[in-house]
Amino acid sequence: MYKFLLRRLVFSIFTLIGATIIVFTLSRVVGDPRLLYAQEGGYGMTQEQYDHMGETLGLNHPLIVQYFLWVADVVQGDLGQSLLARNDVTDLIKQKAPNTLRLGLVSWVLATVIGIPLGVMSAVKRGSLWDYLGRTFALFGQALPVFWIGIMAILLFSVKLDWLPAGQRGEGFGQIKHFVLPSMTLALAAAASYLRLTRSAMLEILDSEYVKLARAKGVGTQMVIWKHAFKNALIPPLTLSALLLVGFITGTVVVETVFTWPGLGRLAVTSTTQNDFPVMTGVVLMFALMYVVINLLTDLTYALVDPRIRIG
Repeated sequence: MYKFLLRRLVFSIFTLIGATIIVFTLSRVVGDPRLLYAQEGGYGMTQEQYDHMGETLGLNHPLIVQYFLWVADVVQGDLGQSLLARNDVTDLIKQKAPNTLRLGLVSWVLATVIGIPLGVMSAVKRGSLWDYLGRTFALFGQALPVFWIGIMAILLFSVKLDWLPAGQRGEGFGQIKHFVLPSMTLALAAAASYLRLTRSAMLEILDSEYVKLARAKGVGTQMVIWKHAFKNALIPPLTLSALLLVGFITGTVVVETVFTWPGLGRLAVTSTTQNDFPVMTGVVLMFALMYVVINLLTDLTYALVDPRIRIG
């Protein structure tokens, strides 16, 4: 088990290093970083200012030295300044990250609570009406575009029925209403994926020999389903769970744009459309860090769920 965890930790470190190399390379591929800080059209910067900025940003060093200087700043939490408002990128990310984390976690919990039980029920009641209803939900949940679901939800529940707010985050206790539409929009497709994967894994386990033996020995149905079948079918949904959680936290760009949610996804879109490169690279680096950390935690969970990993 310790070898497995150590190996995954080393892989995570190398992955994070690779992400920093990619982000740094992109910041240099676009050209001289000093030109990004110039005024519109590249005018308004004297030669003295140009040379001074080169010294400040460390551009008078070789490229490999620039990379290590940049990594040292990143480790200290210095991601540079926004080109437009001249705000610290780190402060911008700190302001937006909690909103994205809350939305992602709520959506992930909803998808897990809805999708996995429906997948188990669909597998246990294979061929019944509940099975067909579950498979229909999975089909539509994965086929409908997320942005269309969000727009239709706003049209129905905000415009027509006037039950829920159409966007923004809200303040105080009223935040709960603002969470409903974006979180349900995110959770729908994820719950459909949970349902299909859980159903497939459960059907495979329920048809296995040791489950048939347990039934033949008179083990109760609930014990067979939840202890023998579900526990052994948990690895595929667990893998999907980690991917969905990361995807909710880093991939809420469309939903945050539709619902004008003040999170990292909307910040990434805004920085891209406004050519605010320091903000964009900072957000990308934050997304990469989240992927690495959550995937590492998933590997640790594997060791707790699957005894074969602990023994190996």
